[in-house]
Amino acid sequence: MAEARDEIRTSYLPAGMPAPVPAGDGVDREFWEAARRHELMIQRCQDCGTFQMTPEWICHNCHSLGVGWHRASGRGRIYSFERVWHPAHPALKGACPYLVVVVELPDAGNVRLVGNLLGDPMQEVRFDAPVEAVFEDHEGYTLIQWRAV
Repeated sequence: MAEARDEIRTSYLPAGMPAPVPAGDGVDREFWEAARRHELMIQRCQDCGTFQMTPEWICHNCHSLGVGWHRASGRGRIYSFERVWHPAHPALKGACPYLVVVVELPDAGNVRLVGNLLGDPMQEVRFDAPVEAVFEDHEGYTLIQWRAV
């Protein structure tokens, strides 16, 4: 376990983890395609302007069918975090500890995304600390992770 603490992580998807895939109905296809382009897209209602995550076919606020996509800056702040010592999947056993953060996006209606905080898994993490999106490319998909700034 001491080895894991000394390692500075730049990737979090070890062999054996299932790859994320877009929803079968395509509602989140633009999110995943944008990530492959290294862009962060958040769904936004074209009628009332409400941002929402996770993507849906209708607006969570006004129930309009007029939902589209907004390019977010990829800058946010830590809303919450967890230092994981007990892996949620067997393939993560050697990755512990690792940091999972909930990031609030001020330029996208304060919606929140979950991801890993890259770097030293034992680093000090502060609520409201600024972070930026990091795009981790894999064969066929890209993950959005976070880095302290």
